Amino acid sequence: MGRYDITIKHIFSSLADDIIEYILKMKLKKIEELSLEFTTVEKRQSDMIFKCQTEKGDIAVHIEFQTNQDKRLPYRMLRYCLEIIEKHQLFPYQIIIYMGKKEPQIKQELTYEHGETNRLDYRYKLIDLGKIKTEEIISTKNYELYSILPLVDRNKRQEQGERYIKECADKILKAPIDTNKKKDIAFYAGIFSGLMFDQQEVKRAFEEVLRMLKLEESSFYKLILEEGKKKGLTEGMKKGLTEGMEKGLKEGKADTAIRLLRKKLGALPKEKEERIRKAPRETLDKILDDIFAIESLEDLDKYC
Repeated sequence: MGRYDITIKHIFSSLADDIIEYILKMKLKKIEELSLEFTTVEKRQSDMIFKCQTEKGDIAVHIEFQTNQDKRLPYRMLRYCLEIIEKHQLFPYQIIIYMGKKEPQIKQELTYEHGETNRLDYRYKLIDLGKIKTEEIISTKNYELYSILPLVDRNKRQEQGERYIKECADKILKAPIDTNKKKDIAFYAGIFSGLMFDQQEVKRAFEEVLRMLKLEESSFYKLILEEGKKKGLTEGMKKGLTEGMEKGLKEGKADTAIRLLRKKLGALPKEKEERIRKAPRETLDKILDDIFAIESLEDLDKYC
């Protein structure tokens, strides 16, 4: 999964309850997130493991994400299964969430039989997001799931190209939800779009979302000034209010940039955050405009 690996795990971790309920069609209660590093054969960390309650007792729900056609995946999944059982004493329900551009050519089982006693019948579930229709996600009215719209409906997104991700962005903008939540969902959807489309296409498709941030700030600014007029503020007071609002808008942009960068890159060094907060407003605008193209702390060095 490369450069998107950490970001996608973080996003899906925050969406875990919705993913389990909708995509897995399972009714269960998530108790805690488990960590496990598979060291017996290969040094690798699992994508997501949750201890969950079911009517038949506790299980481990193990979710792995796949973007390519890995022929050795069944062997790795079996090793994971055995390590989960050994460490956590829980039987796992294992799922591969496939989000590749092409249809998956991945085996979902390992079976063999020699004589009456030597037998293996191992299987796991594979979910191809590309087979889920856009309308299915929309009909749930679960707006958290709008984050994965760029990953579903393979035929439609291949036929429509950039027009499809613009449609996804538009649906997010029109969703009747809290603005901050809308920003997060749009940000997640932009990240996922990068798995399927060129970065320039993603930036163009989501530019209205970025404009929305600025328009909201502008509307808020106008509202404050209007209230000031009603209360008969002097020109000096208006100037002070204007300067204060300018400072507030700059701080708001810095906070937004830091929040989005944390979601994409993980924890930021304190020194980086300080540089962002001290950056001029034009630099902050540039960071927000390019947010989908910033993939590392090194990329961030180009701005401040």
